[in-house]
Amino acid sequence: MDSILAEIYSTVLPAAPYVIAAYALIWLVLLAYVAVVISNLKKTEREMAALREELQRQQKD
Repeated sequence: MDSILAEIYSTVLPAAPYVIAAYALIWLVLLAYVAVVISNLKKTEREMAALREELQRQQKD
């Protein structure tokens, strides 16, 4: 192996677990954020449907 490549690999490889952990953490946080947004969106859609029903009921009266 080339001595330059050996030096680069010896510098980069010890940091690999930290880089992998950072990417995994970012993905987990992103997935949690998306889950919260979807949950709030579903709640808002339910509330809007209830408001529409109430509005239609009041317009009929």
